[in-house]
Amino acid sequence: MRTEIKYLELKSGFSGNGPAWIGLVSFSKSGKTIYFDGKAFKSLDGTGISGNYFDLETGDEYWISGVKKDMSDRHKFGGGKIFVEKRILSEYLQIVGKSELPKTDYELTKVETEKPIKRINELENESLEPTEFGQELYFKEPNELKDNEIEHLIAELIEDEKSVQFNKARRSYKKKRIELEAELEKRGIKNVG
Repeated sequence: MRTEIKYLELKSGFSGNGPAWIGLVSFSKSGKTIYFDGKAFKSLDGTGISGNYFDLETGDEYWISGVKKDMSDRHKFGGGKIFVEKRILSEYLQIVGKSELPKTDYELTKVETEKPIKRINELENESLEPTEFGQELYFKEPNELKDNEIEHLIAELIEDEKSVQFNKARRSYKKKRIELEAELEKRGIKNVG
């Protein structure tokens, strides 16, 4: 398994001052998954908000890159200590051309070295439960839907309304739900959703 010393910084929930590490990462056989500290990361292929990789289990975005020789790994407007994995300290000091680690900005740490390969493989290979309703439901007009299809969509929209983060999306789900409920009422069916 190929390994490399990398800089990793948690971006989700932070603006340049998230927890950061310099450590030895491992790559999967395909090179598409990076393992570090008991976590697995996949590339966002340019679709991230502030990171370039995401944690496969939590969805958190991370910035992962090679280490810089001038030790300017953190964004210039960011801050906070960078944790350096103990087992790679001498190798890292060689890369940056230093004899010791600056104590003000860096701290030595131990990380989980076991790779979560089995757990991640199970997660990635989980098959989606077959659904009795297809995606085409979302593109039909309310009057084109069967009663049970409308009830299914209303139940999904209610869940979406509860879990969505932004009001604009919540209003959109609510509007669609009200349209579907009105269609059921036209048919003389009381929705219990």
